This record gives sequence, C-alpha cells and structure tokens, in this order.
Amino acid sequence: MDTPSLEKATFGAGCFWGVEATFRQLPGIVSTAAGYEGGTYPDPTYLDVCTDQTGHAEVVQVEYDPRKVSYEQLLRIFWDNHDPTQLNRQGPDCGTQYRSVIFCHSPEQEAAARVSKEKLEKQRRYARPIVTQIVPASTFYRAEEYHQQYLEKRGLSHCHI
Repeated sequence: MDTPSLEKATFGAGCFWGVEATFRQLPGIVSTAAGYEGGTYPDPTYLDVCTDQTGHAEVVQVEYDPRKVSYEQLLRIFWDNHDPTQLNRQGPDCGTQYRSVIFCHSPEQEAAARVSKEKLEKQRRYARPIVTQIVPASTFYRAEEYHQQYLEKRGLSHCHI
C-alpha cells in the first residue's frame, strides 16, 4: 500500500486555540499542534512567550495530505480567519506573539504565500495594508499539552472575543 507523502504548514494568526480548531475541521488535515516559532529563546514555555520578550509567535503547525487539501486552500483558510492588517494583535490579544505570520517550509510554499498575499492586496480586500510576515520556517516548539486542542477539550467551537 502506498503511504501518502504528508506536508507541513505553519501559521500564526493570533491566539493559537481558535486557529488550531479551525484547521482541525478541514478534510485532509492529519494532525495539528499548537506551538511557538520565530523567536530566539530556546525551549520557550507559554509563560515565557507571554512576556513578549522571546520573539516567538503563537502558531499552529498542521500536517496535511496534499492529495486531499492544497496549500493554497490552507492559505485561504488562514486569510479568511483573522485580520492580517492588525500589527501584533488579534482582537483583545496584544503583543508580537499574536502577529500574523506564515512560516514557509519550502520555496514553493513561500512563492504560494507571496502570490496569495499579493492577490489580496490587488483586490483591495482590506482597508488597511496587510502586515503578515512571510518567512522561512524555523524551530517549532510544541506548546504545553493543555494548549493542544484546547477548545475541543472544553467543548467549545470557537474563542469568545
């Protein structure tokens, strides 16, 4: 039996609880993990990241089957489920850990992310400029277990803002 070749994608779009819940609902998503990425502090904890001093963003790393869901579809979900014009915040959450960011795992992902961002800018979908960072993936640190599938564990479908 041919084992599918899975791929990873990593997105920061504010608090990772709601982002993870959104991606978990998609067909073709094999797994999700809430975590931290993009900073310089090794092995950060949630408390470390909350200081806004580590440089890490709260992110969700998804493992997906590209035969069932494309990276472009994941990008659409990313753009549609947060405000990419808010610098270092989403809703009431403020700080660099809540920044809008796409961590790319390949040159192909980076190209697709840049094309999708340019398309949205040309469409003038947002009244303000898109501030989303598009950067190469770095070390992903899995968040503490109580953050994994946080909303699902509590019987919630979304974060209340």
